[in-house]
Amino acid sequence: MKERLQKTLAQAGICSRRAAEELIRTGQVSVDGQVVTEMGLKVDPKRQKIVAQGKPVGFSEKKVYVLLNKPEGYVTTLDDPQGRPIVTSLVKKVPERIFPVGRLDFESKGALILTNDGDLAQRVQHPSFEVNKTYVARVTGKPTTAALSQLEGGVEVEGRLTAPATLKVRKSTAKESVIEITIHEGRKRQVRKMFTAIGHHVNELTRISYGNLKLGSLAPGKFRFLSKSDIARIFKKGRKSPPTRKRGMVRGQRPSPKKRKKPGK
Repeated sequence: MKERLQKTLAQAGICSRRAAEELIRTGQVSVDGQVVTEMGLKVDPKRQKIVAQGKPVGFSEKKVYVLLNKPEGYVTTLDDPQGRPIVTSLVKKVPERIFPVGRLDFESKGALILTNDGDLAQRVQHPSFEVNKTYVARVTGKPTTAALSQLEGGVEVEGRLTAPATLKVRKSTAKESVIEITIHEGRKRQVRKMFTAIGHHVNELTRISYGNLKLGSLAPGKFRFLSKSDIARIFKKGRKSPPTRKRGMVRGQRPSPKKRKKPGK
């Protein structure tokens, strides 16, 4: 049975579907000796030879799920042209080829899922599934109530309004504040840019959970395998989900109340 090439690469555990699209776009994938750069090609992995980044693509039936406590100073890619440490070097004891699900910046730390299950990676990353990710941000200064309300409602980042967020202030002084923020989007450096948009620099950022799957007491640089019940927790809402803004609504606008039907109609 034929599948789209990017989906086939994800199912093989090479990388997430998004990352697979980038590999194809940059000419790093070939099918039967021909380099493919356009999306949409359907392939039969049982009958065709697929090569990604110079390595033949193999298919493993066993799916592996790992939760890593990523330390600062590691990149969440499979290789780095600058020679910086990569997160997969921390999970060398896992025999299967696994890849990081989504991003966690070089300077950021905390919960990071790695797997060879492309379908799960798609569900965790894609905004349409609205999987909550909760972070603890240590920021400069003391954000005002109005500024925090802005974050909750959505702020403009690079010309686009962010989806609503849920906030909890853990500590706040004139010099520094510690704030929990829950979002379901995953744009590059999004949390940092959101706080920058309200005038507060993020000094330290830690992801503490995916949905209701919590980092807990896992030590920095260490990992654990995830069970079926752990996977289910990812898709459970740990904290109250950020409200979804309806299309066409202006930030701060409330939806119009439904008109009640008059008796007899």
